[in-house]
Amino acid sequence: MEEVLKFLEELSHNNNKVWFDRNKERYIRIKEYIESFTLELINGICEFDDSAKYLAPKDCTYRIYRDTRFSQDKTPYKTHIGIFINPPMGKKSYRMGYYLHIEPGSCKIGVGNICLPTTMITGIRKSIKDNIEEYLGIIENPEFKKIYKKIGENPVKTAPKGFSKDWEYIELVKPKDYYTSCSLKDREVVSKNFLKKALGIFKTGKPFMDFINYTVDQLDESESKLYF
Repeated sequence: MEEVLKFLEELSHNNNKVWFDRNKERYIRIKEYIESFTLELINGICEFDDSAKYLAPKDCTYRIYRDTRFSQDKTPYKTHIGIFINPPMGKKSYRMGYYLHIEPGSCKIGVGNICLPTTMITGIRKSIKDNIEEYLGIIENPEFKKIYKKIGENPVKTAPKGFSKDWEYIELVKPKDYYTSCSLKDREVVSKNFLKKALGIFKTGKPFMDFINYTVDQLDESESKLYF
């Protein structure tokens, strides 16, 4: 993993096609390593989430080439590597999944998903309210709280529609992205026991995923019936 971080660090200072082409063989070796590491993650996750057995590394990794068509930033390459293991269908699913972000000085690991449809966000919020004791039992579990300090990202500024701003747990239903993560030091990522550490972090976050996925799966099923 040390070579991965080194490559990404150099790429961040030389984000152009000329440099990348000169270092293409390095990138190919790194890509092969990431695919191998992803497979190890998948196999490890299968020990506590057997639905991951349907996935291959190609279902969980991303191209390094940026889509610059609608962006003011025209740099051609991503300066991070993302691995999103989202059983059982892969990274394009709306289900909660296991995510590892590799970027020099900004590595993180977490569970959840982002950019969900409005209907799903609404359904998740309702599920949290209707099952608040169960949800609190998950996110306030000492083992969970030790790793995951902040639950949800990209919150709305006021109470979502249908919720009282005076509800004592209103902050729990404000996020639009149901994702939680913890930061990692580069030295942790390059350590020999990183695979084991990553799997432990993922396993601790699984109850949160399971709670949200119950609603996501129900909504997915009900919406799919509209087309048959």
